[in-house]
Amino acid sequence: MSAPPVRTLADLDGDVLAHCAGYLGARDVASLAMACRPLRAAAYCDAVWYRLFRDQWPFEKVPCDALGLRELYIHRHTEIHQMKFGDPISALYYLDPAGTTPSHVMMDRNSIWFCQGPAAKKLNIDLPETEIVETHRNHSARITCLRLFPLIDTPLFRSDTQKNEKALVTSSTDRTIRLCWKGYSRCYKGHSAPVTALADRLLMDGESKLLASGGEDCTIRLWSMSTRAKNHPLIATFHGHEKALSFLSVAWHKSSLLVSCSKDSKVKVWDTVSPSSGSSSCVGSAHLNSNGPPIAMKCHESLCYIAAGAEVTAIDLRTMKKASVLALQNHRILSCEMMPSEWLICTGTKDRALLWDIRKAQELPNTVAEMQSSGPVTLLHLDQYKVVTGVPSDGQVHVWETRTGHSLNTLGCGEPSRLGVRSRVSAMAVDGCRIAMAGSSPEGCMLHYRDFATASAPVVSLPGKEKEVSRFWRPQEFDDSEEEDSKASWNNQTR
Repeated sequence: MSAPPVRTLADLDGDVLAHCAGYLGARDVASLAMACRPLRAAAYCDAVWYRLFRDQWPFEKVPCDALGLRELYIHRHTEIHQMKFGDPISALYYLDPAGTTPSHVMMDRNSIWFCQGPAAKKLNIDLPETEIVETHRNHSARITCLRLFPLIDTPLFRSDTQKNEKALVTSSTDRTIRLCWKGYSRCYKGHSAPVTALADRLLMDGESKLLASGGEDCTIRLWSMSTRAKNHPLIATFHGHEKALSFLSVAWHKSSLLVSCSKDSKVKVWDTVSPSSGSSSCVGSAHLNSNGPPIAMKCHESLCYIAAGAEVTAIDLRTMKKASVLALQNHRILSCEMMPSEWLICTGTKDRALLWDIRKAQELPNTVAEMQSSGPVTLLHLDQYKVVTGVPSDGQVHVWETRTGHSLNTLGCGEPSRLGVRSRVSAMAVDGCRIAMAGSSPEGCMLHYRDFATASAPVVSLPGKEKEVSRFWRPQEFDDSEEEDSKASWNNQTR
C-alpha cells in the first residue's frame, strides 16, 4: 500500500490560508508574504489587512471603496511614525521647581527615565494615571551617563516574570556607578575621578556579564555583574588613554571586544576575555585626524563610526584602518546620529542638519537632505521615517522626512509663555511614534510627552500653532464635530 501524498501548507485553499493569516500580527503577516507565492497571495488579502487596520486603529474610519488595504495600512503607519498630525495624545508634566533642568531622557515602553542633577527618576505614562514611581538619589553629584540593561543580565533577576524588565545603571561625577531597580541599589567604586562614560551594552564573558566604565582618570574599568563577585566586582583596569574617556561601545562582530574613544581622539580596542590590568589587553589602536573632541560613536558589524571635529570616520575594527571618512567643509559637528544599516548619517551643525548617504564615494555629492535651523542643532534623532532636530534655546523640535528632508511638523516644549519668554529644550527621546521632551520655562522645569499612535488630523496650520495642553497628564479634548472633520480630511487624503 502506497504512502499518502505529502501535503504542505501551500497546498491549502487560498481562503483557508487567508483565514489562518487573520490570527497573525502585522510583522508575522509580512514574513509570511516572503515564504512563497501562495502564502504571499494570502498575506496580501484585503480581509487580513482590514482586520489589522481595525485592530491597530479601532476608531479610524476605513473608506468603503478603499482598494489595497495593505497599502492603506502602510501609508497610515508611515505617516504616524513621521508625526504628520496635529492631534497627538499630548500631556505636560511640571517637575519640582526646586530641581535642576532634566537631562538624559530615555523611554522604555510606558515609562520615561530622566535625570535631575544627582537624582534619576522614572515617570509612569499609563494615561490617565501618571506619576513618578521611582526616584533614585544614590549619587552625591551630577549624573553623567544613564543606561538601561535587561534585568535578566544583572544579579537582580529572580524569575521569568521579570524577563521584560530593565535595570538602571548611572554614572556620576562623584566617581561611582550605581545599579538600581525598584528601590534596590548596588554601588561600584574604583575610579579616582568623575566617571564620564558607560558602555552601550554589557560585555559577554562566559557565565557572567561585564559592565565597562571610563572616567576622567583616563582608565577603563570592567565590573562583574555576578552575585559571586559582590564584594569584589572590579575585574580589570585598562590603561592607555591620556585624556578622559568620551565613549565606550561593544563591537557587533565580537561581543568580547570593547571599543573606547577619549577626548584626545584616540580609539582603542580591548579584548575582555581573561582581561589583565594594564595595557596588555589592548589589541588595536588608531588616531583620528580631527580638530575637536568626539561627539558620537556607534559600532555596526565590524566597523566603528566616530564623529569628531568636522569628520565622521569609519574604522575597520579587524585592521584598525580607516574604511572611509566623511568630511564636512567648514561645518563643525555638534551632534550626530548614525543608521549604518540604512547607509545614513545625520550631522547637526551651527545652523542646519545634514543627512548623508555613506554608500557614495567621497568625491561625489552624497548629501541626501539639508535641513535649516534657527541655531545650533545639538539635539538630534534619526530613524527610517524621520529626522528630529532641536535647538535648546528655540524651545521647539522640528520633524523632517528622512528621504527628502521635507518639513513634517514642529513641536513646542511647554505651553506658550504669557511673559513672552520662550521655553528651552534640554533633552529629548524618540521611540517610534512617541516623543518626550524635557526643558524649562518661566513656569518651571517640565516634561512634555506626545503619542501619535491614534492621531488622525493632518498638520494643516503653520508649524508650532498647536493647541495648549493641560498641565496634567491627560489627552487633549476635542468636540465631536472637530473629530469627525479631522477624520474625514484624513480619509479624503488617503483615497
